[in-house]
Amino acid sequence: MTTNVHDAALAFHALHTAGRPLVLANAWDAASARIIAAAGAPAIATTSAGVAWDLGAADGDRLDRDRALHAVATIAAAVEVPVTADIESGYATDPAGVAETVRAVLAAGAVGVNIEDAADAADAADAAHAAYEGHAPLRPVAGQVERIAAAREAADAAGVPLFVNARVDTYLRGVGEPADRLALTLERAAAYREAGADGIFVPGAVDPETVGALVAGVQGPLNVMAGPGAPSVAELAALGVARVSVGSGIAQAAHAVVREAALELLSKGTYGPLAGGLDYGELNSLLGGA
Repeated sequence: MTTNVHDAALAFHALHTAGRPLVLANAWDAASARIIAAAGAPAIATTSAGVAWDLGAADGDRLDRDRALHAVATIAAAVEVPVTADIESGYATDPAGVAETVRAVLAAGAVGVNIEDAADAADAADAAHAAYEGHAPLRPVAGQVERIAAAREAADAAGVPLFVNARVDTYLRGVGEPADRLALTLERAAAYREAGADGIFVPGAVDPETVGALVAGVQGPLNVMAGPGAPSVAELAALGVARVSVGSGIAQAAHAVVREAALELLSKGTYGPLAGGLDYGELNSLLGGA
């Protein structure tokens, strides 16, 4: 790895400060990444769902690793700020495969990853074990710890301080009884941090009481996924959150405009939704045009 990648990784780490959160507007292609960077973003995060949809696949570990990482490389090459890649559950069925994915992420130029702990439906062994433990569809903690450790070891061997953001899907997937969910989340978070994760990502938890309890209980930077109905960035900062992202939200909003414009054009023959589009010259210049 180059010194620049190493320095970018260190710079990305430094952006995670409790109370002054890193705000990430997730991108899915070179154009969205350039637009977000031009808006002043200090870093770019990919959205696995947005990338999959852009490439004609459904989200949920259905996009193959090579195409997913090619998209990450395209995004990383398009911007000057650090890039962190959403790699779903690692695009692999075992820890060795996760390590291979991490090496590919670094080769693509990204300096961070999100790794989620939900078991891929195709990973029958982990899915069955998780069901036996009563935590389906999440992977067994021990198995996820091995995957995070493999990611950490691969990055360390490459000499890059990759930011490993371990995603805990207890709230997003409604795992366990509501009264037990916080304890279950903190148990997983502690195990993942011990395995080498730098931060903890808990999508699905946005109410202030829960977020505050997570900030107090997680020994490390907490990432919250926000959107309509969630507290503002300022409110999340006051709770001690260190990272705020929006997942596939911006991609969904963009595709909603596509549908609205197409429906109006095909049904009424009018062009209302097109009026709010970016100026052609501005967008073209962001991608190197005159």
